[in-house]
Amino acid sequence: YLSKLEEEGGNDIPKKRQRLNLHCSPFFKEKSLSSITTFDIERYKKFRLGKNATSGTINRELAVISHLFTKAMEWRWIDHKPAIIKRLKENPGRIIYLTTQQIKKLIESAKEDQNPHVYPFIVIGLETSMRHMEILSIRLKNIDLEKRAIFIPQAKAGAREQPITKSLVKFLNAYLEIAKPDQEWLFPSQKLGKGHIDYIEEPFRRVVIRAGLDPKQVVPHTLRHTAITHLVQAGVDLPTVKRISGHKTLIMVERYSHQNGQHIQAAMDKLEEKYRVI
Repeated sequence: YLSKLEEEGGNDIPKKRQRLNLHCSPFFKEKSLSSITTFDIERYKKFRLGKNATSGTINRELAVISHLFTKAMEWRWIDHKPAIIKRLKENPGRIIYLTTQQIKKLIESAKEDQNPHVYPFIVIGLETSMRHMEILSIRLKNIDLEKRAIFIPQAKAGAREQPITKSLVKFLNAYLEIAKPDQEWLFPSQKLGKGHIDYIEEPFRRVVIRAGLDPKQVVPHTLRHTAITHLVQAGVDLPTVKRISGHKTLIMVERYSHQNGQHIQAAMDKLEEKYRVI
């Protein structure tokens, strides 16, 4: 499955590999793909809940299984989906984002870390709202400093251009100037010899702890939440935020608007100013 996805240029393969190898494959290892039943899927959900996995985590794992079924039919490995997969209900919860003071501490901490990738990873995440793997898989040829954009060929919602700030243009230019002639990736993997790194959780956690933040709440995806939240709080209209963040629909963007009300209160204060003559 993973090999054929790589041949096709599939999306998010490192995460799919991680979910399959750590959880899905060990649980279903005694079964062929076509013999997995709806009952087995329900057993899997119960098993993972018993391991204290969140509904969101389990749903991401179920999504991999569902995608495997779909591709298996497309590749004619099976002639029908063997099981019905019902996702667990997720509690949207509170969006965790960093304040400007916390951002400053995190960046200073990242500068001190021995890992050369974690600092630029954090800066790009905060300056763009790009997803974790979108950042790690940036190709140098896809960085257009004049256009102030990064081309993402395999984004979650399809290929797109990511706008970048003027400060990030200067930041990335410094990395491009020292890049090796044959360097393909912004975050090249030293161990693999070619390709990009696909794991940064450990150094990120180390940086978070050094900055005095909670590593259970501040994870790589928090950078995306932070950038989007600050865009909304700055009064940027939601369609524009959607364009910058790469969301498929406005529904997820509206969640940031609903849960972060400082800018809404500021808007009501402006309305009050208009009516002060009454």
